Amino acid sequence: MELETYLKKTADEVNSLLQDCYGDPKTALSRAANHLLFAGGKRLRPVLFKMAADAVNPGSSARIMPAGLSLEVTHNFTLIHDDIMDKDEYRRGKKTVHTLWGEPVAILAGDVLYARAFHLICQADAPENAKVRAISLLARTCEDICEGQQQDMSFEDREDVTRDEYLEMVTKKTGVLYGTAAAIGSLLAGGSDTQVDAFYNYGCKTGAAFQIQDDLIDLLESSDKSGKDQASDIREGKQTLIAITARERGINLGPWRRPLDKEDIASLIAMLNENGVIHAVQQEAEVLIGSAIDGISILPETPEKRLLADLAWYFIKRDY
Repeated sequence: MELETYLKKTADEVNSLLQDCYGDPKTALSRAANHLLFAGGKRLRPVLFKMAADAVNPGSSARIMPAGLSLEVTHNFTLIHDDIMDKDEYRRGKKTVHTLWGEPVAILAGDVLYARAFHLICQADAPENAKVRAISLLARTCEDICEGQQQDMSFEDREDVTRDEYLEMVTKKTGVLYGTAAAIGSLLAGGSDTQVDAFYNYGCKTGAAFQIQDDLIDLLESSDKSGKDQASDIREGKQTLIAITARERGINLGPWRRPLDKEDIASLIAMLNENGVIHAVQQEAEVLIGSAIDGISILPETPEKRLLADLAWYFIKRDY
């Protein structure tokens, strides 16, 4: 099966399961919790969960898919709280939860999703000890995500963020949930400890590369394609890998922290290209992807293993 077909089929499956679980909210809080969950999205974390499960035990994902939903629910919990902290008004083309219901209800809505995630793992048809390990891993991951978010916020007041600090931050903020999706999928499907560890590392590396690609999309793609204001990270002075690499090469991005029109952005991109910044950042993402794929070489040859390699490259070749 081609990756594009697999992604669409799995997203449809996830959407149907979410509708079965939460499609008939009885309270205002449940409606707030559902708002982003039913607003679309690629469902990449359940995709990775399913691939990992079926890579170690073909066909096993069907009986443990409730746990796959837990990763999507966790992701949406983090989005609600991120939007509050960033004071964002829109997400996926819709008003954010705190904009519609207010911050107190939005905080509670995120908490509801957090609780749902652990309940969903309990519903998987898997050995109890494996489910306990999965719950422990997800709990630790949520703490890591919070640590990553705090690191990201602390970078706003610094001009000396290093490459290693940035990579640690994006691994915690973005990578670990992908790592956990893959690890829990393989764990509940009966994978060995070696396989579970390999999947966790694969997900962390591909997730970090995914965030690096997001930084590139913010700069290189139009607002119509990306859904964000183009070059907003540079205008706001965010310490992305692009900004760090530019600083390492003696480039001062301070003058670009202002409103930018299309000509300004084109000049900025040209300058960064001339100095090799964009190419260097792309190479960093490619190294992570190559390492991630090498790490799952221990798996038997299956269609899912090939899809995992395709998914990894998709993470850094996408333009939206």
